[in-house]
Parts: sequence; structure tokens; C-alpha cells
Amino acid sequence: MARNIKKEVQKHKDRSYTNKDFNSLRNELRRYALTHFSDNVIDFSDSSMGGLILDLASYVGDVMTFYMDHQFNENSIENAVERSNVERLIREAGLELPGASPSYSDVNLSIVVPSQLVNGEYVPQAAALPIVKRNSVFSTATGVEFVLLEDVNFGHLDDEASLTANVRIGALSSGNPVNFVLTKNGIASSSKITTEAITIEDKLIPFRMVTLAQENVTEIISVTDTFGDSYYEVDTLSQDTVFKTFENNSYDATDVPFRMELLHAPKRFVKIRSANTGKTSLRFGSGNESAFDEDVIPDPSEHAIRLFGDRSSLSTVAIDPNSFLTTQTLGISPQNTTLSITYRYGGGLSHNVSAGSIASVKVLLTSFNSSLAASTEASVRASTAVINLRRASGGEDEPTLEELRNVAIFNRNSQNRIVTREDLIARVYSMPSNFGRVFRVAVADNPRNPRGAQLHIISRTNNGNLVTSTDTLKQNLAKYLNKFRLVSDAIDILDAIVVNIGINYSVTVEKGYRSPVVLGAISSKLASYFNIRSFQINKPIIVGEIENLILNIPGVVSLISINIVNKTNVQDNKIYGTYNFDIKQNLDRGMLFPPIGGIFEVKYPNEDITGRGV
Repeated sequence: MARNIKKEVQKHKDRSYTNKDFNSLRNELRRYALTHFSDNVIDFSDSSMGGLILDLASYVGDVMTFYMDHQFNENSIENAVERSNVERLIREAGLELPGASPSYSDVNLSIVVPSQLVNGEYVPQAAALPIVKRNSVFSTATGVEFVLLEDVNFGHLDDEASLTANVRIGALSSGNPVNFVLTKNGIASSSKITTEAITIEDKLIPFRMVTLAQENVTEIISVTDTFGDSYYEVDTLSQDTVFKTFENNSYDATDVPFRMELLHAPKRFVKIRSANTGKTSLRFGSGNESAFDEDVIPDPSEHAIRLFGDRSSLSTVAIDPNSFLTTQTLGISPQNTTLSITYRYGGGLSHNVSAGSIASVKVLLTSFNSSLAASTEASVRASTAVINLRRASGGEDEPTLEELRNVAIFNRNSQNRIVTREDLIARVYSMPSNFGRVFRVAVADNPRNPRGAQLHIISRTNNGNLVTSTDTLKQNLAKYLNKFRLVSDAIDILDAIVVNIGINYSVTVEKGYRSPVVLGAISSKLASYFNIRSFQINKPIIVGEIENLILNIPGVVSLISINIVNKTNVQDNKIYGTYNFDIKQNLDRGMLFPPIGGIFEVKYPNEDITGRGV
């Protein structure tokens, strides 16, 4: 037996299993044929039958090995090049596929209310102070709509019974106020709200999917059927309970405005987005109305192993989680009904509108705490105005293939809690897009707190330039991260420092080349190199890379000089950042380091990259 095995090993020991291309396969097959079939075929020239057989076999082997390697690589998030496979790997990791995200903006709402005399003092009429309701819609001149995310209560009082809104006198008559102008801030998102009715036939289709008409759906607000029953969004269809918030009508409503209840949700769905179409589908369960799973809570003692020598304690490890799956149908599949689906959609870089752009009230939803004359109510509603005092931010286009890959890698390496820096970065990038999206993030130690971290973030404008993230986005991020951080950890969210730079270079142009053409090619290459998508917070500039890039341009004989300069404030009618950066002081051994929490930006490539040809 041993002799036979040794003989077989000896027979194949010289065979190569790494030859995968056409030529190497042909050479291996030719060597094999000459060794084992030398009496039958000896002519393997290109025009011979033996050569034809080798070519055909090598071609098939070349194609097969290509597809084997390709399929192997496509199952790795690091190597996959087909977007559909990257999407599949993201879904398999339990992550939601991100699309374009909406921008967020603080909006300043103002109203004009009549005055009333109270205890000898003119004050705004209390009954005329409205609540501007969430889902009110504002618009820009270009048609970008912003939806109010939270109620703005003009009648809200602080602990000293004073209005929290800013109040100033409006019109006067005989020296006395006729009316007052009140202003108050709210939070708005650049999304549209629509309701879509989808008719479902009288047929049970397990795991039915319905696709929404609009692209870039950021939030499913509600799903109801003909009978008014609600379907609830869950992370997986095996999740048969959800938390739902209700208005708190109890005595402590002021301190606790909402209460939370755990609901059994046999009617549920998961949200699936396709990056190919940009559209979102809802997938339901496989059961029907007449036969769905009962809410059965299993007994843990039936599924656990008692600890050795201890009859009162149960193992917390040797439990099969599948034993606690209380559903067989994974929820109800709708049939013979009409689903009314209300959702938000829209987003992208173009939604990062400039300050003062949100200036039109398109849909105004209000309520008043007290009965009010119809004419007064109409007057207050007509006076409502809106403006954004700062640029909106957080809007991002659909991520590129490389960005999708990074999202998956970060999340794969992270945990369900924030322990490492990688965990923290992963959580920032995985925040749902309806809360806004951070363009770049970096983590640094907090010098004042050894258990704390400083999180530097930055957003982008609609033309791709860096901009400080809005307070709203930071608040959303803080609340989101709070769910995953360790109790003892402190995370400070800070604005990244934008260092605007320019590049000036001088080269010797080879005889026979036109200088403008060469300089144009250099500037185009440098603009691509300094594309903001290629830069991270705290990433240095390697001067040698820039020099090699220039020297490899056809027509360049030598590089005479290259200078990196700091661009600040207003130069040549261009607005830059305010950060003053000492280039020489931060240049070390050919590497230019940004300040901690800083990121380099060539804001206007056409103007900030200049060259001279000799």
C-alpha cells in the first residue's frame, strides 16, 4: 500500500498547479504529452494536429481558470470588482445598502402675532402662538424641498415662564406695539414626502416584494393596509416585536413627551435597496391572516444545559439561539388589500444649498393651543416665513464602488459596540442616511481625558467642497453613537480643520512639445491627484509623489521648482477657509503634515494649480 502511494506521489510530484495562463498551460500540456504519449504524437507545431489539440485544451483551461479566479475574488469584499457582488456582500454582512443621503439645515422660522395688554404690559397674544408641525415643507428657488423634522412650538415657555422664542416689536401705533415678530429655529431635511398606493391581488405569495416608484428612499414613515392595520419595519423578518413611541398624555408629559411600548408585529417588512436602480423594495413574510404564528415564549430551561454539579444554575453558553425563534412564517404576506406606503426620498450633493436659499413656505402645517378667530389664525399663517442662516450639509451622492467596499470592511471589522477606533469610525459611516452622512472622519486621543476620544468630522457642499457639518448632523451623530459607546467612554464631536492650499510649479519643456499642452496635462494630473475623494483627515502630502507625477508627464525634461502655498480668506475674488497654516514648519523629510484633525483641500483646481514652462 505504502509503495503504491509513493509511486503515485512520484508520478505527480513534478506537475505544476500554478500554471494558469494560455502559454504556461500549453507548455505544461506539451511536456505531459511528450512524457506519456511520446509513441503516439511527437509533432506539436502550430500547423499540426497535436498543436491544434494543445491550443484547444489550453484555451479552455485559460478561460476556466480566469472564471475560477474571478469567482473566488468576487466572494471577497477586498477584491470584488462587480458592484452587484459588493452589494451582495454588504447585505450578507447584515448592513443596509446606502444610497444618496439628504442634507440637513437649521431653519429660522418667523411669525407675526397681534399684541395684547396683560397687567399693563403689551405682550404677544398667547392664543395666537402656533405650533408649526413636523412635515411642513419649505423650498428653494431651484425646487429643492426641505421637510421640517420636529415641531416648532412658538408658545413654549422656559422655567421662568418666558417665551423661548426670540421676540421683538413689530408695528407701532401711538407708541404702543400693534404686533410682535417671533423667531425660532427648527431642523429640516432635504427630502420629499409622498404616499404610494399599491394594490395587492387575492393570492398568497410567500415573501412578497413590492418596489417603490421613487429613488433614494431614506425613510419609510408608515405602511397601512385597507383595514388600517400597520406593517412595521424590522431589521430581519425573524424579529417579531418592535418598539413604538406614543405621545405621553400623563402628568409627566412635559418632562417625558413620549412613551415607548413593545408591540407584537406579525405584520412586518424589511427594506431592501438596489444600487442598480436606486429603488427600494419592501419584503414581507410568508404567512397569511388566518394562520400566523402565535406569540409563544419558550422556556429557557428546556434549551439549556445545567452546570456541572449545580442543579440550580443553567449554562448561558450552551444554548441554541434558533430554539428561541418563535416564528415559522416570518410574518404575514399581504393579500387582497391595498397598501398605503408613506415615505421620504431624495438626497445628493446638490441638496447642500447655500445660506439664504431656503426661503419659501410650500406646505404649512400648524395647530393652536387655544381657540382663535379665523381671521387672526389666517393672518398668523400668512405671516410665516423661513430662512436658513447657514449652508445645509450632510447631503451625499450614492457612494462609489470603493466607498461601498470601505463601508463593508469597516463594519466587518467592527463590533456591536464601540471598543476600538475602527469600531468608532465604522459606526460613523454606518449611521442611516436619513440622519445625514459624514464625508470624512478621523479619531484622535483626547488630551484632557484618557478615556475619551476626539472625533473630527467634515461634510461637503453641493459642488464637492468641504464644509463644516451642521449642528443638526452632529446632534444626530451624537445620539446614534450613544447607543454603541461604552458607558465610561466620552466622545467629543469636533469640526475638522480645512487647510486650503495651492500648487505652483515650474518645469523645463522638451523641444518639440508645446508648453501650454504640457502644462495643461500636468495641471489636469495634479487636479486628479488632489481630488478631495482621495484625501482623508490627518493624511499628509508626500511631495515626492507630486514630483514623480510631474516628471512622468510626456514633454517634461526636468522639474525646476514646486511650491505648496496656503490659501486663506478672500484671494482673487475666491473665498477660502480662515485657517492659517505654516507650510515650512509642518514640512518634514518630504512630507507635509496637516494639523491634528486637519484635511488638505485644493478648493479651486483651475485657479489654485498654476504652472510655468521653460
